[in-house]
Amino acid sequence: MLRSVHDRAELAALLRKDTALHAYELGDLDDFFWPYTTWYRHGDALALIYHGQPVPTLLALGGRLGDLLTGLVPLLPRTFYAHLSPGAGVALAPAYTRSHDGGPHHKMALAGEPQGPAEGDPLGVADEPELTALYARAYPENWFDRRMLETGQYVGIRRAGRLVAVAGVHVWSPTYRVSAIGNVTTDPEHRGQGLAQRVTAALCHRLRETTDVITLNVKADNAAARAAYDRIGFTIVGDYEEATYVSAGTEGSRT
Repeated sequence: MLRSVHDRAELAALLRKDTALHAYELGDLDDFFWPYTTWYRHGDALALIYHGQPVPTLLALGGRLGDLLTGLVPLLPRTFYAHLSPGAGVALAPAYTRSHDGGPHHKMALAGEPQGPAEGDPLGVADEPELTALYARAYPENWFDRRMLETGQYVGIRRAGRLVAVAGVHVWSPTYRVSAIGNVTTDPEHRGQGLAQRVTAALCHRLRETTDVITLNVKADNAAARAAYDRIGFTIVGDYEEATYVSAGTEGSRT
């Protein structure tokens, strides 16, 4: 039976059955993210709807998601982005159709200490204009939550005084001891020098001070990024698919 869940201890107990796979969701139990979350449970299957972005994001990972997602259909927004285990999205049809397919992704987790060269200095709120400019020219499709600069878990590399590479976090929770790296990019003029690997490794060293599980998401067909993360010590812990879903007009869906 589908039910809404508001008990963080209950949610954490379920998510910690596979901490690396569910690091995003565990991190969203933190006070920093919790007000933007809605949780549903069917048996041991969990779904999170995160409202901290202009387009809500649905996260549902693991096994036995069919009944959970089928039950959620009347409660979902008309448009949302989704991170779902492979094949799970069929449970949303015919009420929803895919308007954009982000494709297969891997979830990776750092095994042990970060390996290889590391370089970078911490970035903060004062660096937002320079960081925003870097994303505009190097990673315009990036989802950048400016609030995350407040965590102090962004690291950048400068050349001749200009920010040319950065790695940040989508999730950082010292309370639940998990983090998820994101917003990694390098200025187009400085690519091919291993800067993304260096700045990500530097961030990993920083995150090791406050979290036990460090994860990231990467597109399955991004061979260069996967190779860089492999060299740092990340290994694949799960697969999922990203896509935008739009209501097909089924009665019961809401705005």
